[in-house]
Amino acid sequence: MYNPMYKSEKKPDNTASKLSTGSLPGVAKRHRSERMFKATGLIAIAGGLLFLLFVLVSIGISGIGAFKKTYINLPVPSTIMQQVLDSGIDDADYYSLNRKALRERFPDISGRRDKRALYRLVSAIAEFEMKDQVVELAPTTNAPITIKFTASDDVDMYIKGTVDVAESGAAGRLNAKQVDLVNTLKQAGAIEVGFNWGFFTNSDSRDPELAGIKGAFMGSLFTLLVCLVLSFVVGVMSAIYLEEFARKNKFTSFIEVNINNLAAVPSIVYGLLGLAIFLGFFGMPRSASLVGGLTLALMTLPTIIIASRISLQSVPLSIREAAYGLGATQVQMVFHHVFPLALPGMLTGTIIGMARALGETAPLLMIGMVAFIADAPSNIMDPATTLPVQVYLWADSPERAFMEKTSGAILVLIATLIAFNLVAVVLRKKFEKRW
Repeated sequence: MYNPMYKSEKKPDNTASKLSTGSLPGVAKRHRSERMFKATGLIAIAGGLLFLLFVLVSIGISGIGAFKKTYINLPVPSTIMQQVLDSGIDDADYYSLNRKALRERFPDISGRRDKRALYRLVSAIAEFEMKDQVVELAPTTNAPITIKFTASDDVDMYIKGTVDVAESGAAGRLNAKQVDLVNTLKQAGAIEVGFNWGFFTNSDSRDPELAGIKGAFMGSLFTLLVCLVLSFVVGVMSAIYLEEFARKNKFTSFIEVNINNLAAVPSIVYGLLGLAIFLGFFGMPRSASLVGGLTLALMTLPTIIIASRISLQSVPLSIREAAYGLGATQVQMVFHHVFPLALPGMLTGTIIGMARALGETAPLLMIGMVAFIADAPSNIMDPATTLPVQVYLWADSPERAFMEKTSGAILVLIATLIAFNLVAVVLRKKFEKRW
């Protein structure tokens, strides 16, 4: 029966043309351009990662030797120990005794030149090492003991294989006779390679086998401490004033533009500023961590102010309105409600600024923190240097053994920078609030 309410539905025409890549002009070209753009981006990222890997591997290979140290275990005969007891353990002539112990180990060595070559197998502090170990053992009899001497940098490089052996038998600055002596000690089991704790506990030295990063690390610590205290307090308070209290006019706009411009100023300009103000005008001590921290604080201030203002802007307006609705004043609203919520972002920006300050060299060179510092600083007024400057000094040294020290210090610096960035990431993830 025919039903007038029923209307047959029209079936779709499967023969209708579908939208395809070739149905519109230029679609295929745009898709091809998009694929090329993605491929270019992937190639750029892969190239950057490969370059970073190459740099890290090359520095690691050349710097791993800085964490190893070569020792020469030398027996001290009973005749020498008897001389020590006769003279008194504290008053014995260890300079002559350690040389006599070397001659006793190689009795065939004769002639002034060969003896000098023998003495150069151990470091310049051999007499002090002998005294320290004899005092520690505190012998009451003349029984022979074995003293562990630090090998010279030439012997150290030869044992580590960082110098090539010539056809004449020489290796680096070691002549053929010295190489034979070292090989004899090695075959006798008197050569020992251990972890170089002195790299972390010693300060700078003219002798590569004795040089360490303690002085530079302490200088960096004191410098960053001064920089952190000044730049964080001044930077955060400046950002709060500009964002929450200052009126928007031409003067504040002028200040904001100049703060953004100062963030892009080369770091050496801040070094010249620190040289003129802190050293020239105020007469502060040269090479002190205090001056270095003040100079780096000037450099990091724009970065911290910009990051702090962005953190304040990210706090929703409803927080401010709710505080006003509860009767809070503007100061209470800012410091009781807005500032705590913006603090994680401020800390993240501050840590990133400190990481940048840790890696700076040019400003510190201008204020004299490039001096040779043999003792680690004990306060912010002592002469000091920093890790980047120490790397610069060792890289400029003609001693070949300082090459691995330079790479080792760079590895420590990279590890410290990674630690700074990890702290920033952890703080951001832990305290970050999403609105």
